[in-house]
Amino acid sequence: MNISLESIQQKVENQIRLTADEGLFLYNDEVDLHRVGQLADTVRRRLHGNRAYYNRNAHLNPTNICGYRCELCAFSRDLDDPDGMVMDEAAMIARGCEAVESGCTELHIVGGLHPEKPYDWYREIVRLLHESYPSLHLKAFSAIEIAHFAQETGRSYETILRDLQEVGLGSLPGGGAEIFAPKVRRQICSRKHSAEVWLEVHRVAHRLGIRSNATMLYGHLESADDRIDHFVRLRELQDETGGFQAFVPLSFHPESTQLAHLKRVSSLEDLRTIAVSRLMLDNFDHIKAYWISLGIGTAQIALAYGADDLDGTVRYEKIHHEAGSTAPESLTVDQLCDLIREAGCEPIERDTLYRPIPQP
Repeated sequence: MNISLESIQQKVENQIRLTADEGLFLYNDEVDLHRVGQLADTVRRRLHGNRAYYNRNAHLNPTNICGYRCELCAFSRDLDDPDGMVMDEAAMIARGCEAVESGCTELHIVGGLHPEKPYDWYREIVRLLHESYPSLHLKAFSAIEIAHFAQETGRSYETILRDLQEVGLGSLPGGGAEIFAPKVRRQICSRKHSAEVWLEVHRVAHRLGIRSNATMLYGHLESADDRIDHFVRLRELQDETGGFQAFVPLSFHPESTQLAHLKRVSSLEDLRTIAVSRLMLDNFDHIKAYWISLGIGTAQIALAYGADDLDGTVRYEKIHHEAGSTAPESLTVDQLCDLIREAGCEPIERDTLYRPIPQP
């Protein structure tokens, strides 16, 4: 069967799943981007009408010292690096206090895997913050961090996740997925756990009732085939568990990484990736246009290319900024709402689990 935009449109209108070959067809530069965007917008409107979501969130990176030192990372430091940083308990409690006082409902916790900090140090971060600020939803530790804790302690993923749940873990972020293709993964994050490990951690989390997000880092050494493979594998796990809340495409920022010779992808490629992800991930409720990664202008346009969520206020984000992101340090609620309205959508504040928050 010949693949065309018309045949894909017919499947989209009839809510029939696209194949990997059809997804690859949509990544062809000769296929009109704006028509692809219109198809993705059709799906977005079917799911969400005119609504676009945001939340009030802050980030906490307890340490930038990491034994993995991935080639793609500008954030991590070696143990003896003068720029190495480890937050003490008082600083982390102060960050939680500032988040609550500024109206945040979520604290996003990820960081380096410090070679001298045991699992219990990371666990204590969750316990302290949850006990001090129980209203904050703690979205903490990527699947790679969970796998590291399991490896270090000799415990199972389930045991680690249950333990963290007991002290206040609310959900998992989607980081560490990078790109699933093993050949590329060996070049961009050679010490990081495999795609299979990442998927298994999320599988176990979902079985325990822990919701999570999924990401894909694109715009480095991967091919369009690799991106489509990534979508298909996420889609298959979501078919199995239903535990993913949102997909977050992350545009790679090469500055200050070991891949600094690479050129950033264009905004048009960003929009195509947003649109194709919306069309391929038919069992994901939400696609985020993460403004820190995309830039504000592209993220706003992405709301017409399949995305329905701008993420949030994102206070204290470090990882993308150290890799060259020129986005602001944070946005106010008024700024987020203005961006959403300018894009022709209705802003809806949500909590981490996508429950709407009533406005005064």
